[in-house]
Formats: sequence, structure tokens, C-alpha cells
Amino acid sequence: MKYLVLFLFIASLISCQKESADMIINNASFYTATGNNNIESIAIKDGLIIKMGTSTDIMTLRNENTDIIDAKGKFVMPGIIEGHGHFCGMGESLQNLNFLQDTSWADIVKKVKTKIEASEKGDWIMGRGWHQEKWFSAPEENFGAYPTHNSISELTPDNPVILFHASGHSLFANKKAMDQVGYSIESPDPKGGKVIKQNDGQLIGVFEERAMKPFRDAIREHIDNLDQEQQMKVWLEAVDLAQIECLRNGITSFQDAGLKFFELERMEKLAEEGKLDIRFWVMLRERVEDLTGTISQYRKIGLGNNFYTCRAIKTEIDGALGAHGAWLLKPYEDKPDFYGQNTTEISDVETIAQMAYDNNMQLCVHAIGDRANKETLDIIENYSKKSEDTLRWRVEHAQHLNPNDINRFKDTGAIASMQGIHCTSDAPFVVRRLGDVRAKVGAYAWRALLEQGVKIVNGTDVPVEKIDPFANFYASVTRKRIDNGMEFFVDQRMTREQALKSYTIDAAYGAFEDHQKGSLEVGKFADITILDTNLLTCDDQEIIGTKVLYTIVDGEVKYKL
Repeated sequence: MKYLVLFLFIASLISCQKESADMIINNASFYTATGNNNIESIAIKDGLIIKMGTSTDIMTLRNENTDIIDAKGKFVMPGIIEGHGHFCGMGESLQNLNFLQDTSWADIVKKVKTKIEASEKGDWIMGRGWHQEKWFSAPEENFGAYPTHNSISELTPDNPVILFHASGHSLFANKKAMDQVGYSIESPDPKGGKVIKQNDGQLIGVFEERAMKPFRDAIREHIDNLDQEQQMKVWLEAVDLAQIECLRNGITSFQDAGLKFFELERMEKLAEEGKLDIRFWVMLRERVEDLTGTISQYRKIGLGNNFYTCRAIKTEIDGALGAHGAWLLKPYEDKPDFYGQNTTEISDVETIAQMAYDNNMQLCVHAIGDRANKETLDIIENYSKKSEDTLRWRVEHAQHLNPNDINRFKDTGAIASMQGIHCTSDAPFVVRRLGDVRAKVGAYAWRALLEQGVKIVNGTDVPVEKIDPFANFYASVTRKRIDNGMEFFVDQRMTREQALKSYTIDAAYGAFEDHQKGSLEVGKFADITILDTNLLTCDDQEIIGTKVLYTIVDGEVKYKL
């Protein structure tokens, strides 16, 4: 009898010590991003994946409190990582007018008119998303495909109106806004920017690159004049809207392409208070003169249970192709005397690079044109030779490359942070800007880069484009437009596996976070997305209609369809 009692006591101890799972995901088609997809079930505890294997094996870890998700054969993958976006900008776009789906200037004027009717005199009217190259018809009054301000200025004599281009590299302003910031017929082009004028010198109301600064300053001043409580209320509303939008789209991590000091401080506070539902990896973006002596205090890794990291600095070298702002080695095909805009002095970019190197921060450079990419790679090459470790410095966009520079990404360890949807979104005007040869060999050269072993980080550049990862995935693997089927040099498309990696493990690599997330492996964060469509095996057209069934962050269901 005493041996039986002893046996039962020991068995009881073993039973008590047996690990149990907080959540089990069972009966799924798994994509792990490691090549080990032959699993049936995953166990999660304390926000981490603790075991993967057969259903029989994993189900032994359940108890009465375990949350069992029967995936019913659906597609389970590592949580989707938005590799380049503007989180606060997305939130603001959800608060303000959004023109991404509008196909004419008349549609935009109608939206502004409706907004004015619901606004008080003096209220600022703001919006984003217009793109003159994507309208089915030209504005009734136009100059070089741009609208003139008259159509809106007549409707809005008492309200400043500022409408940002989809790219974020130009804006439209009405007369009230132009008067308020002091722009007139005498205003010259600032360095790195352009004030668009008609042949007689009259302002049309469009401002490119650095010419936008007075308007941005005016918006900042307007917000600063609100009381602190109102400012925070508006900002927090934008954060909440953006987080909800991310989770609805299966996004578990967001790589933000540039926040100011005050925004970093606010995001840090939200992380430490446990108020973030997705993980943030953020680039610091300030003027070079404001960065001196301040960077080290903003370098933070893994705050708030690994929901906030700032370990990168963002700068830019040029503008956007649609506004002739991309900096090219040879002139534009449709503007033979123009090479684009060098928006930040190379000497300033080099100074920021030195600061990044000295403070163990990644350098992230916005570079779209082939000249901008060459200049960026020159800087990265210089520092990669000094460092014993791979720096993982990033070229944000890397859209148009000289073939001679493609190999240099691999040689320098540079990461190509590219947005699949930009390829098909821009397709209608790329050949017009670059000519057929340059567009074919160097525009969105994903396959050429991947064949060299270069890591590509994918994303949408939201709010430049919608955050929809499936439209982006479709663009990446087909290089076709959804609306009309137009193809753009399909030989450069990604495979399904390559595109999935660019949204998971390779995106995590681009943030020095591949040891924590980006794949389904024991010990990694339980950041998981469950879809109704198998992205590896479905037909191309099925990708577009993919629905998110669950978004799981840190082992908690944050969204369920």
C-alpha cells in the first residue's frame, strides 16, 4: 500500500508540473517560413510558441482553460509584417478625406464641397490620396495634368484646404491656404522643391517636395494651438483607427518609416502602458541639425514587452517618380531637360549616416531614382567596409535601379525595402517617365535582386496605398493591375514563397528581429495570422478576395472575423 501511495504522489507531482498551453491552433494548413510546413498543431503559452507537432501530441497540453482554435484546414502563417508604412499618417487619413479610390478631380471637388458644408468657417480641410496619373479624365482646368486651384478656391473662401498627393511628395492648396503661408506669384522655388506655376507665372496651387514645408509648418502650428487635451484626443483617435485597420488586415507588426521626437515619446508611453495591440519598429526622422546629440536617448529596443523598438534613422535623397521628383542618372523620357530632385544634400545624408553608425542605429534612406539609389549605395558601401558585422542598412523603395547597382545590394548587405503595390499602381506612367529600356531592366527589379540573395522587405507605404496586404501580395506575384489586368514586365515578379518571406521572416530580418518573429518556431512570439485562403496554392484571382479570420498578437486574439 505504501508503494501505491508513493506512486500516486509522484504521478500527481508530475501531472502538476506538466506544461499546459494557453492556446492551441489545430487542424490547419501551416506556412512556417522555415520550410517545415508538415505540422498539424501549435501550442502557445505566455505569448510564445512552446510546441509544434501532431494534433495528438499537442492536444496533450490542453486543460480546461486552454483556448482551442479549430482552423478547419485554413491557412495559418506568421503574423504579417507591414515593412514600410506611415502609421500616424494612416490614422490621419482615416480621420480626413481620402481620395485613393477616386478616378477624377471632379470626384475630389465633390468630396471637398460636402466636407465644407459640414464644417465651421476657418476650419482646416485636409485630405490625401489624389494622383493625376490615375484619373480617367483630366480636370476641366489643368496645367500639365495638375488641377488648378480655382475649382476649389471658389468653394472655400473661408477655409484653408490642403490635399496631399498619394505619394506624399506634393500637395494641392486652395487660395486661402496659399495666402495663409505667404505663397504668391513672386515666390521662388526652394532648393529641392518646386512651386508649380502657369506660363504667365500664376500659381496653380500645386507644390512639390521641399515647397510643401510652409504648409506642413502651418498644419503643425494649427495643431499646436489646440489645447493639450484636444491634441491628444485627436492623436489617440488616429492611433486607435490605425491599429484597428492593421488588425483587420492581419498585420501584427508595423515598421514605421519615420516619426518625430514627440511622436516617438508618445508611442513609447503607449507601449509601456500596454496600450499597443500591434508591435512597432520605428525609424526616427528629424532634420540633421536636430539629431546632433539626441539620438542615443531615443534608441530603445523591446519596450513594453517587445511592443516598441526604435533602432533606425530615416532620411531621403529624392522624391517620387509620379511628380518627376525621382533623381535619375539620365533625364526623364517625358521631360528631357530634367533629372529629378535631390531633396536632401548628400553631405547631410552622410552626416546622418555617421550618426547612425556611431549610435548603432540602422540607416534607412528613401531612394527611388537610379541616381538616388547609386548615391545611397555609395554611402552604405563606405560604412559596410568599416564594420565587422552586417549593418542591415536599408534602401527604402529602391524602385528604379541601374543594372550595375543591383549586385551592390548583396555586396554591401543592403536591404531592399520595396512595396509590391507601387509597381502596379505606378505602371501606367513608368514607361512614360523612364522609357521602355530603363523600365524593363531596372524598375521594381525584384527577381534580379532576389537571385542575388538580397533580402526584400515588403509593405504598402500606407497611406500612399491601402494597407491591404493581399492586393500587395497579388501585385508582387503577378505584376498585374487588379482593375484592368495591365501587366508590368512580369519576368521580375516574385514567387509565392518569396513574396510570403518578404512579408514575414525577411521583413523581420530587415529590423534585426528575425530571432523573435517572422516564422512559426518554438520560442518565437505567438504572432499569427489565419486566412481563409491558402496563398501558396490558390489561383491568382483568389488572392484578391482573401479574408483574415484571426489576427493573434502575443498569444491573444486581437481580431476575429
